[in-house]
Amino acid sequence: MKSFKERIASVSTKQWIAAGVWSTLYVLFICWVGNFWWLLLLPVIADMFITKYIPWTWWKKYKDTNKAAYTICSWIDAIVFALVAVYFINLYIFQNYQIPSSSLEKSLLVGDFLFVSKASYGPRIPNTPLSFPLVQHTFPKWLGGGKSYIEHPQWEYRRLAGWDSPKKGDIVVFNFPAGDTVALKQQNPDYYTLCYYYGKQTVHQRKDIFGDIVWRPVDRRENYVKRCVGTPGDSLQIIDNQIYINSEPLPDHEGVQYNYYVQTTGGLLSSTYLDKLGISKDDRRLLPATRAGEEEILAMELDPALPTYHFPLTREMKEKLEQNRNIRTIKIEPSWRKGDVYPLGKTEWTRDNYGPVYLPHAGETLQLTPDNYYIYERCIRAYEHQDITMRDSVIYINGEAADRYTFRMDYYWMMGDNRHNSADSRYWGFVPEDHIVGRPVFIWLSIDKDKPWGKGHIRWKRLFNKAWE
Repeated sequence: MKSFKERIASVSTKQWIAAGVWSTLYVLFICWVGNFWWLLLLPVIADMFITKYIPWTWWKKYKDTNKAAYTICSWIDAIVFALVAVYFINLYIFQNYQIPSSSLEKSLLVGDFLFVSKASYGPRIPNTPLSFPLVQHTFPKWLGGGKSYIEHPQWEYRRLAGWDSPKKGDIVVFNFPAGDTVALKQQNPDYYTLCYYYGKQTVHQRKDIFGDIVWRPVDRRENYVKRCVGTPGDSLQIIDNQIYINSEPLPDHEGVQYNYYVQTTGGLLSSTYLDKLGISKDDRRLLPATRAGEEEILAMELDPALPTYHFPLTREMKEKLEQNRNIRTIKIEPSWRKGDVYPLGKTEWTRDNYGPVYLPHAGETLQLTPDNYYIYERCIRAYEHQDITMRDSVIYINGEAADRYTFRMDYYWMMGDNRHNSADSRYWGFVPEDHIVGRPVFIWLSIDKDKPWGKGHIRWKRLFNKAWE
């Protein structure tokens, strides 16, 4: 065995450079993370490139004598390195995200694949560090299903330094706040809405309908993507679909759309016309297809003898339809179509007329009253992990009467651009800062499932378009 001096003497310039580069990157990463205990692993990097006391590439000696073993071990080495690299890149730098629903159309479309930067707002130290890369919470069925992470250990929330924070108008990817508890067979609406409508006992007992009930840590909850319309310190209110921030109207993004009932003078609208207008096949409803559809038409005071469509429209699309001579009338969908909003059963607010609600910021002390108790109760209990109850109009936090509370995190308000087809903060409330994942940067692939391969299936014009506004 070579002595230490002999090993140092045999190190090439290339090895010294490689060791220096990797050591520098490692130290910079540790400074970013802020956990200097990881510096104890620096000798491992030195050994890998310089001293080589540990035979890190022991199989290479079989290159000439046992090519099969050499090939297999080389592949295993490459796969392990790739998995480790992907794990850290996915954890701290960026991840892929696919748009699953139409809540942000026409800004982001179903079938858009996004490059999401975690470094923009600062990546989170994982709550569940022991997890399989590129899998959010459950292995696909072809890999056997089951959880893709180990629940213990679980680390407290901490976010590394980023260069920005969510601003009004930003499109943000975040973990679904109401996704801590999940009924596996009925995930939309969320567990809390199911309990509100069917009763908690029914949801837990009827596994044939709702499935098993599971709990997920923050970083293993479903990823959602919405537009940030309210930031910490804002007072938000919606009046007749117009958002007001601190009593000032917040201009709608050009992609914002609402549902309308569109009745023609007698003829049907062609698929080609609706395609050019920008209405996807999933969004088109021709009424009355059912008894309920007929009741909708009558409730809207429309003529049941004439063709009536129900679909979302932007302001520009609505103006184009209004110029069509075959259109008899266009009416916006009323609030009664979507039911209760957050906090469920505790307010007379609606989807289109909501609030006002104040968004707390970290370190701010708010007065708690029976009137605002249900607005902030979930924040204090579920996100800040304090025991809070109200008895006889008196609020108790951790067993002691309290009339105010100092929040530990910033809170945001997220909404979809497709305002009448979006499950957003109006239905499940605030988004805490520890749920924020990152910021979409660009669209790297866009697939239109309504079009066949070779005929517009890939939306080439959307590739590498920016995705953050």
